Amino acid sequence: MSHSANDQIRQQVRSRYKQIALREVGTANCCSPLAGCSDASLDLEPLSAKLGYSPEELQAVPAGANLGLGCGNPLAIAALKPGEVVLDLGSGGGFDCFLAARQVGENGRVIGVDMTPEMISKARSNAAKGRFSNTEFRLGEIEHLPVADESVDVIISNCVINLSPDKPQVFKEAYRVLKPGGRLAISDVVMTAELPAEIKNDIAAYTGCVAGASTIHELESMLRQSGFTQISIEPKEESKTFITDWMPGSQLENYIASAVITGIKP
Repeated sequence: MSHSANDQIRQQVRSRYKQIALREVGTANCCSPLAGCSDASLDLEPLSAKLGYSPEELQAVPAGANLGLGCGNPLAIAALKPGEVVLDLGSGGGFDCFLAARQVGENGRVIGVDMTPEMISKARSNAAKGRFSNTEFRLGEIEHLPVADESVDVIISNCVINLSPDKPQVFKEAYRVLKPGGRLAISDVVMTAELPAEIKNDIAAYTGCVAGASTIHELESMLRQSGFTQISIEPKEESKTFITDWMPGSQLENYIASAVITGIKP
């Protein structure tokens, strides 16, 4: 894909998530048609419970941090330890960052990177509201991380990498910023069968994290070429229950699944 086509996709994604940050559209799962509706008062707790968040986790973050934009719970697989430095790719309103901050404690640190200025402002405001002193939010693209080499223990991400038009570059950057022995703990959508052309060509499906999904084989190959080892990509059968709601009538759940993606930088 050309640089200009990549940039066009980024602009459309940024514009979409700016609207969500400013509540110009209702918030709901990133792939959901509900994310385009005008009902900003949608109850996100049942949706987040389906994604694997506990009631206790949902109560522990500042109001407004949970935008219902994920497709899993990366913290469930990250096994975070006190004192670790965590990086969240595409941090949105800060939801996963705040949960990670509780796990790494005051000696740990959580950095959120997002390319949408309005999301960064929202996350910073949420951090102030919740008095999270061990989180920081940086404006930047996940293909060009504003993060130093070998400075991070764990990278988390929740349904964001599929939105990138240059995924190999995202994984290269992830590898660069991880310390040796550092690990990836990602929730994202993967393609389990070839998408019909009408879904693949629909940019709304792209900004809704459907058309940009890669196959398991493609993801494994990208991760291996970036240098990762102990790569595991496990689709979650239970994700069909919420993917069915994303584009009703399209049988999307026959083509897409949410997966747990892990890897180690040796």
